[in-house]
Parts: sequence; structure tokens; C-alpha cells
Amino acid sequence: MFQNVGEMVILLWRSLLAMPRCWRQREKIFDQFFEIGNASLLMVCILSFFIGGVIALQTGPVLVERGLANAVGGVVGISICKELAPVMMSILIAGRIGSAMAAEIGSMRVYQEIDALRTMNISPIHYLVVPRLVAIAVALPLLVIFAILVGWLGGAFVCSANSRIDISFAAFFTTLRDIVQIKDVVNGVFKSFVFAWVIGVVSCHQGLITIGGPRGIGRSVTKAVVNSIVLIVILDYILTRILLR
Repeated sequence: MFQNVGEMVILLWRSLLAMPRCWRQREKIFDQFFEIGNASLLMVCILSFFIGGVIALQTGPVLVERGLANAVGGVVGISICKELAPVMMSILIAGRIGSAMAAEIGSMRVYQEIDALRTMNISPIHYLVVPRLVAIAVALPLLVIFAILVGWLGGAFVCSANSRIDISFAAFFTTLRDIVQIKDVVNGVFKSFVFAWVIGVVSCHQGLITIGGPRGIGRSVTKAVVNSIVLIVILDYILTRILLR
């Protein structure tokens, strides 16, 4: 475990040193950005809409029964923007994009394509890792912003359609605006930015250390997804403690 952590820290440091030259790989960055962002947009929309609906369905009736109907929009809004949207979207991207990164780089490692890059004096970190890190670091926060808006819309739709809650769209967003502040949204987006780096570094690292043929590729993909999710949950707690201060 400590060896893997040390290797990931070294990989992150070398990637940061190569960032000033990332504009040379702008075509690869745009390709990765399209794969992460546009191709994941429909899943993000569906997931965030129903997350907002479930939160409204669970908390709305309880708050209304206790005379706190004017707090439903705020509770749904702040829970989505500060926690659910960044964490759930990061887990989704870890499963969909992190696994793809680990599989692609792992296949190149197994079939000696990375060794061929080194033979041609091409850095695998600069050629393979940096474009993926830049793309996911830009795409995931944008997806989280979109997920927050769609989640709010889902919560408002459920509140207006459910007879036990019976809160109109205007009343929902009025209370949401009174409780949710800009810094709450910024905190959620900042979390997603950190999670994006975690997913990228973990997935690329697992791909680079892949050995053992197709079975090794499968193990690397599994480790990339599981380790990313575990680190996301742990860092979510740490970042929440820091940001609450």
C-alpha cells in the first residue's frame, strides 16, 4: 500500500512538472475531454435528476409535517450541491472513465507499446497521463455544475408533483435561494476538482504498473475503480472538515 501511495505521489509530481507543455497535446486533451464530458452527459443528467427527486421525496413530507415547508428547497439544494453531486458524479466517472483509462494504458503496458514510446524518447507521462489529467480536471467540475442544476430541477419537480409536499417551483427555488449560498456551490465544485485528480492519478498509475496479460488488465481496472472510490469517500470527509472551518 505504501509503495503504491509513493508511486502515485511521484506520478502526480512528474505530471505537474509536465503541465506547462500540455498545450502540445491539445488534440489528445480535447479527445479525452469529449469522452469524459459529452459522452457522460446523459448518465449524469439521469442520475442527478433522480437523486434530487429522492432527496425531496425523503425529506419533503417530514419537513412539511413539522411546519418547515419553507426549508424543503434549501435542504434539497444544499445537500445536492455540497455532497451528493460531487461525490456521486465522481463515483460515476471513476467507474466509467477511470476504468477506461486503466484498461487503455494497461493494454499499452502489456503489449509493450509504452516501452516503444520510451525507445522513441517519448515520455509516457507527458504523452499518456497529462492529457487525461487535464481533461478530467476540467470536465468533472463542469459535469458537477450541470448535475447540481439538474438535481435542483428534479427536487423541484417532485415537490410540485407530490401531494404530501405540494410546493410550487417558485416557492422551492425561493427557499433554495435564501439558504444556498454561492460558497456552497463553490465548495462542491472544488471537491470535484480534487476528486478528478484522484481518479486520474489512480487510474493512470494502475495502468502503468499492469502486468500479466489480459487477466492483469482486469485486475488493474478493478483496483483503479475500487481505490478511486475509497479515496473519494475518505477525501470527502477530510475536505468537508476543512471547508466547514
